[in-house]
Amino acid sequence: MLSVISYTGIIASIWIVAGVIIASLFYPNYSHSRQFCSELGAAGSPTQKLSPLINNYPLGLLFILFGYYLISTHAESTATVAIGIMVVIHGLSTWICGLFPMDADPYTTTPTMPCQIHSWSGMVMLISFIVAPAIAVFSDTYPTAIRVFSFICLLGCFYFSYRLSVSFKERTNPGTHQRLSYGFQILWLFVYSAFMIA
Repeated sequence: MLSVISYTGIIASIWIVAGVIIASLFYPNYSHSRQFCSELGAAGSPTQKLSPLINNYPLGLLFILFGYYLISTHAESTATVAIGIMVVIHGLSTWICGLFPMDADPYTTTPTMPCQIHSWSGMVMLISFIVAPAIAVFSDTYPTAIRVFSFICLLGCFYFSYRLSVSFKERTNPGTHQRLSYGFQILWLFVYSAFMIA
């Protein structure tokens, strides 16, 4: 069973890309460059019910399973267990983001309670996948290649998170920068997952 679960990190990395693309096909005139991924599941959107079903809920499960795999099979490694915990937290937060949709207007100055919960949970998702590669960077448990790669992914995430903040304020193309920021986190998960089962 654990041999199957070991692949859930890789599966999640691929699933999230496919899931967003598929959901967007059912959202007329959806813009990947100007709109957030979460707008696919926003209150009142054409894909409000579909998006969590094919994205948040299965992805949350995949993250949690991979985190469990890391914790249960590498109990002797504090760094790996800590990363596993971060992945589980990421999965739980993914579920919460699916259960509580953001508002239709991402620029609203009076967000609803579900939107506030969604936003805070999204922040936890971001932080959990910043902490996880940071652990790899500073742990001598991992080879230099993984540590350097983790550092590069962190730099990419930080840079595009900053660009996301700027583009959000300017109302230009926050969708592009959100995807690139989270993309570096998912790329890290994919490579780290492959390394752990190699």
